[in-house]
Amino acid sequence: MYRLRHSAVVMSETALEIENLCKQFGPVLAVDKLSLAVPRGHITALLGGNGAGKTTTMAMMLGLVLPTSGTIHIFGEEFTRHRYRLLARMNFSSPYVDLPHRLTVRENLTVYARIYGVRKIRQRIQQLAEDLEFAEFLKRPVGKLSAGQRTRVALAKSLINDPELLLLDEPTASLDPDSADWVRSYLENWRRESGATILLASHNMAEVERMCGHVFMLRQGSLVDSGSPKDLITRYGRESLEQVFLDIARAPKGAAAP
Repeated sequence: MYRLRHSAVVMSETALEIENLCKQFGPVLAVDKLSLAVPRGHITALLGGNGAGKTTTMAMMLGLVLPTSGTIHIFGEEFTRHRYRLLARMNFSSPYVDLPHRLTVRENLTVYARIYGVRKIRQRIQQLAEDLEFAEFLKRPVGKLSAGQRTRVALAKSLINDPELLLLDEPTASLDPDSADWVRSYLENWRRESGATILLASHNMAEVERMCGHVFMLRQGSLVDSGSPKDLITRYGRESLEQVFLDIARAPKGAAAP
């Protein structure tokens, strides 16, 4: 089920449901009564400008930050009560969260595989290294890799446990167009073959238009609009999702969506 502006459309069992989620940091309300629902097996975007609440929301989904109020349900279970069981079915990747530079690629992936209780660790790492085309770098320290190589290794880390829900924060940031296209294609194919759910935070609107069937637009911690990229472009009378993003990000506080 996607939660739309005025109605709900039943599509499938939800992977993620957030109800009236709030997070206050002192006088700052970073997330304000956020409610949304994401169905299983889709790629969905969580968009907004800097300070819109995307990172804080994802941090609460991962248990890194405790909500001030509200609830998070993942696969139908309340997250704060069943976080360890649910975290085993999830994973996360961001180019802004570095793996230890002194450890080799294999050593890093082995650590995370053990954390997640992966069986046949060596075989799993080898499979991911071949799929993501970095087998020749397994013995190299992560700090010696290029940006594109580090992105592939970070992606392998996020897939080490075959997650059912994958949270991605700017997965192609700092990559050249060819490398970014390769990563997008890989993620699309992986999602199609695995049936997993991906929640994507990105500032690349062309990426979102290509990969995502549905978009949630945040501003100042609140959900201000949602829909498919095509629907949003039509609703705002624009030619691209980037133009829609700018309209929403620059709208006066309290302004309603069209």
